[in-house]
Amino acid sequence: MAENEKIYTIKDDGGIGTVRVAEDVVSVIAGLAATEVKGVSAIAGNITNEMIPRKGAKGLGKGVRVTVTDNKVKADISVVIGYDCSVLEVCEGVQERVKSAIENMIGMEVTEVNVKVAGVENPAEE
Repeated sequence: MAENEKIYTIKDDGGIGTVRVAEDVVSVIAGLAATEVKGVSAIAGNITNEMIPRKGAKGLGKGVRVTVTDNKVKADISVVIGYDCSVLEVCEGVQERVKSAIENMIGMEVTEVNVKVAGVENPAEE
């Protein structure tokens, strides 16, 4: 594991051991969940705004920033949506799906999911 990688303990009850999860894992889960929402074309990348296609799970965490405080998650995610989609409906779907995925898979409470629409996919460019 990387020296500066943030790791969170999600179970330490004195049983047979502990369960810990890396911050990058939380980001990838959020990214995968967002791409499952109809209307999301891609997750927007980091500062360079590189595009991460839906099929590339390895880089999905790049367009997602998570902050964990007291086992509570705040997620910020940047998405690209399809041209004929309702921005509000897609973003609400992303919020619900990301919250549900993190809470069900990791067991941490999600307090915020902030969605930024970084672009709109032009169907003529496909």
